[in-house]
Amino acid sequence: MKGNIFAMNTNSPGDSKPINSFYKKRGKKQREDDNPKNENSAQQPMDQDTETIPDDPDAAAENANPPPEDVGPAVEIVAIRFKAAGKIYFFDPSGEIYLLGEKVIVETSRGIELGYVAVPNRSVSLSKVVQPLKPILKKASEEDIECAEKNKRTAKETIKTAKERIKFHNLDAMQMKIIEAEYTFDNSKLIYYFTAEGRVDFRELVKDLAAIFKTRIEMRQIHERDQTKILGGLSVCGRPFCCNSFLHDFTQVTIKMAKEQNMPINSAKMSGTCGKLMCCLKYEHEAYEHLSKDMPKINAIVETSGGETGNVVDSNMLTGICKVKLNPENENIIKPFPKKDLKVIGFVKNEQKHLYEEPAPEEIPEKKE
Repeated sequence: MKGNIFAMNTNSPGDSKPINSFYKKRGKKQREDDNPKNENSAQQPMDQDTETIPDDPDAAAENANPPPEDVGPAVEIVAIRFKAAGKIYFFDPSGEIYLLGEKVIVETSRGIELGYVAVPNRSVSLSKVVQPLKPILKKASEEDIECAEKNKRTAKETIKTAKERIKFHNLDAMQMKIIEAEYTFDNSKLIYYFTAEGRVDFRELVKDLAAIFKTRIEMRQIHERDQTKILGGLSVCGRPFCCNSFLHDFTQVTIKMAKEQNMPINSAKMSGTCGKLMCCLKYEHEAYEHLSKDMPKINAIVETSGGETGNVVDSNMLTGICKVKLNPENENIIKPFPKKDLKVIGFVKNEQKHLYEEPAPEEIPEKKE
């Protein structure tokens, strides 16, 4: 097959490189030239540094005006999403009105795609948009939707052949595994998502698949979290994976977050199906930080509303209940108390009690007659 064949080994959408430069080392200046900071993009991504657009149309209407710090020229946009838990991208409605959930045809860096409206028409600050803003081509017809569904079925059928060619090229030795395949709407490109141990030289595989399917082939290597996001499933809480249902992007999760949420430091209990720390530790962290502000810490010495003293041995930030170990007549008794009935008067460190010194009462000056 003649023509340009592109291969990819990255998580970033729309950033493809020619095969003949796959292993070429590039200097910093060359990389900057390949990926200029102000590169015109067909898709305008919503990331952490941009204004947050809610999926709720009522909330979007309430926040239609730019915040005070973004006072300036505004532009009308429609936010489009291509997958249920995918990122949101800005497009120009060109004077048309689009409803929430309506399916549309747009041009992206990958080609012609079918997406749906995540947030209908609204105005945002011009500084939040990367120019030029690509227009929405048209509203999707019944034929367009049927074509997109057919592409999904056809792409899944190609996975079997791809697995056979992987084995033929001995790439299964690198544990190369196809996770998902998808066609662009106009069938100009067939994209494979795969996992593997380390870097894989799939140039011959790409040529082979391009000759079989008569289209451009793109390979994208993904990690464990991306694999879980694509495949989906049920988490330990019994609900669908957060990454597969509503989280459009991954953020850093730390052990400190688990400790602050009183989770047992056990990798099996803190980790999700992907083997990484559970995503819910991150987006629930802010709520736990708020609840823990006036919550007595473990080993804090407290005085109850009844005048008893003891040490906090356990606390539940969601219920606001602390378990306090009391010591009346050398007998250890543990009782639950609401946090409002406790006053912190010290702490225990290295099995030694340290009491806070109470400030001396201020002397009230005598009134002169």
